[in-house]
Amino acid sequence: MLSSSSNSTDLDSLHLTMQLLQTLDNGLVLLDADYKVQMWNSFMENHSGIAISHARGQSLFDLFPDLPKTWLKRKIDSVFSLHSRAFCTWEEHPRLFNFKSTRPLTGHSALMYQNITLIPLSGLNGEISSVCLLVYDVTEIATRKKELESANSILKQLSRTDKLTTLHNRGYWEECLEQEFKRCHRSKRPASLILFDIDHFKALNDSQGHAAGDEVLRAVTRTVRQTQRATDIAGRYGGEEFGLVLPETTQAQALLVAERLRAAIADTVVNWEETPLQVTVSLGIAEFSDVLDGHQAWLELSDKALYQAKEDGRNCSKVASR
Repeated sequence: MLSSSSNSTDLDSLHLTMQLLQTLDNGLVLLDADYKVQMWNSFMENHSGIAISHARGQSLFDLFPDLPKTWLKRKIDSVFSLHSRAFCTWEEHPRLFNFKSTRPLTGHSALMYQNITLIPLSGLNGEISSVCLLVYDVTEIATRKKELESANSILKQLSRTDKLTTLHNRGYWEECLEQEFKRCHRSKRPASLILFDIDHFKALNDSQGHAAGDEVLRAVTRTVRQTQRATDIAGRYGGEEFGLVLPETTQAQALLVAERLRAAIADTVVNWEETPLQVTVSLGIAEFSDVLDGHQAWLELSDKALYQAKEDGRNCSKVASR
């Protein structure tokens, strides 16, 4: 027979345990096999607005109709049947419960990001009678990681972008060209390359100044963006020279693209300090061929065609001869 002091100790221990569970900085929900709430701590009460007295005995899915019912039931059922824990991170599902963030300003998120752990609990008979669902507020960690990923993405984009024209810079554009060369080599599908530069650009810079030249470069870039197809890859190759990689494009099709671009640029007027500026471009076209031993050879072939366009009077498109 237990003494009164032993009973008192057990009650004190139970009281302390219940206090601890209620004051946890994490959400705690105890569920039976029918998904009914057996325990509901202060974290859950404070963030949901649902009192402990109201939650107890209610189905979790009645309390929160927006929960992913099928997915969560499968998770809970697996914990009961396999007698093992289950987890869900915010990267899989940003949140289980749509609780407001406790740090909406510093956390930069209106809603709380959550990690979830589901733990099987056994009764005195050794059978799993309940599942403890723990909710961790990881808003600060999640938002910091997302901000870092966003910053890294911006830095990556900046490292690939030509500052003046916002086209791909030479380094990244050549990487794209190399990848397209490898793709064509594997798939035996067509692709073409266009190199073009602005005619007499040095003379324009000398007569109008570099600021005017920069504005012309931007105008040419806008025309490139307006005329290029969604799959075309445009880049600034250097100074006044540009490149276009045209996937799935034959030589004849590339010539049509080049002529459309050439005509559009020739029709473009840049108003610079009340002086209308117009430029033309010369273009060299080379289709992918298995005889080329790399993307540099492809570039050289297109460059030869560009040189021929200049020799033939500029403001024209020339196709590389094999």
